[in-house]
Amino acid sequence: MSDLNHSAFVSPEFLIRAATETWQMTGAARLRHRVFVEEQAIFTGHDRDAIDRKALTLVAISTLAGEPAEVVGTVRIHRSAPGVWWGSRLAVAPDYRRVGRLGAELIRLAVSTANGQGCVQFNAHVQARNEGLFRRLHWQPLATVDLHGVPHVHMQASLPHYPAIPDPAIGWSARSRR
Repeated sequence: MSDLNHSAFVSPEFLIRAATETWQMTGAARLRHRVFVEEQAIFTGHDRDAIDRKALTLVAISTLAGEPAEVVGTVRIHRSAPGVWWGSRLAVAPDYRRVGRLGAELIRLAVSTANGQGCVQFNAHVQARNEGLFRRLHWQPLATVDLHGVPHVHMQASLPHYPAIPDPAIGWSARSRR
């Protein structure tokens, strides 16, 4: 909700959960724009597509004095067919990429949420440079693909490593490694 001077302060604790409030959805959209349009220049104008209408948005929220402050990470998930889920648009704010495991926590929430909804297969098209992170989190590569001019790897999560959670809005807290 606020723009902090990140060079002076980085939150030591984060909330990992489904976005349930307007400011969380707006923060996720802003972060996606910053990462995929401005920083990586994968999209021009915006990165929104038809999947956004049916996707569940998950967020990592920094805290200030224990209270939610701003969205610093996001990913979306959606069911494409009975039992088949996809994750996409994983983004972490640049100032928060080195403070811990926000990307991994969002991936865990994404797959565990889908698992709680009867998932039998969870997929993602992962930018090739991030394949190692997903491999460490028990994902297997299936194929290489080019999406929007960027090399990606179609990967699939090993579901037994992601216990089902029934309510992603509750989520959990995670501490930074700093």
